[in-house]
Amino acid sequence: MRSVAELAFPQQTVMQPAPRPASPPRAPETGWGGTALVLEPGEFARKFSRAPFLIGHNLASHPLFDAARLLELAKRLPESNIEYNAGKLPVSISNALTPRNGLSVEETIRRIEQCESWMVLKNVQDDPEYGRLLEQCLDEVRPHAEPIVPGMRFPQAFVFLTSPRSITPFHIDPEHNFLLQIRGTKTIYQFDGHDREILTEEMLENFYATRVRNQPFDPEHNSRAWVFNLQPGQGLHFPVTYPHWVENGPDVSISFSITWRTPDLQRRSSVYRFNHWLRRRGLVPMPPGRSAWRDGLKYQCVRTVDKVRSLLGKG
Repeated sequence: MRSVAELAFPQQTVMQPAPRPASPPRAPETGWGGTALVLEPGEFARKFSRAPFLIGHNLASHPLFDAARLLELAKRLPESNIEYNAGKLPVSISNALTPRNGLSVEETIRRIEQCESWMVLKNVQDDPEYGRLLEQCLDEVRPHAEPIVPGMRFPQAFVFLTSPRSITPFHIDPEHNFLLQIRGTKTIYQFDGHDREILTEEMLENFYATRVRNQPFDPEHNSRAWVFNLQPGQGLHFPVTYPHWVENGPDVSISFSITWRTPDLQRRSSVYRFNHWLRRRGLVPMPPGRSAWRDGLKYQCVRTVDKVRSLLGKG
């Protein structure tokens, strides 16, 4: 297994098209009706939180995703809820080296077809209209997800606007997630989050301790990806911290991400944060899931420290 040092971020990583595995399952046929999502219960039960899978949705023509409405939304959002940068990037690049595009938020949205940029509008559920749409989506997911991973909470929604042929670098995310493709197409390369040659314990510890999203990537691993060519009307499930990178298609892409967390994820985060603290002191910590009593102790220690920091105003 390669160390983080051996997978240090290269300045440029030139990716060749990945050998494509067997064709991914197709999303169910979608049509207008009373639901936002089209879910297949059997596949959901088999794969949710374990493997990626496609779903259908009825939001591709929803007026909330018109460019003019998204521009209005961006104007209402606080500056901290908008992240954007140049879209012509290598697959492997650190967050610190990601260049800005030199434009304002409004210019980026208006010129998204030509400006070679990537943008995400974060926590759009704080806006009433988008919040109601997120609530509708999660109400439809909840009956299927709760029996598998109970305790849906902290719902969040994100809107991604991407210029043609842009790259979203290799990264991981900490939530349960369905990405719904609204406009344009994108190819998503997703990897097994349990493959420790691709995503090491040390990388997970650093992620939970620092919240740095982008991860180092060895191009040789690209052949291990599940490859999904996401079309409007399709959505894709991302299990928690399953690594992925994205190549946008020839047109502007708009995607809507619906996410939430569950109590088990807070415990997982705490254990990895504690392991990060141990590793920095020269120890080799036991990964989560191998010892219930060790995980419980680490969780309680981190929880106590967080409470103290909160009381001291350092949270």
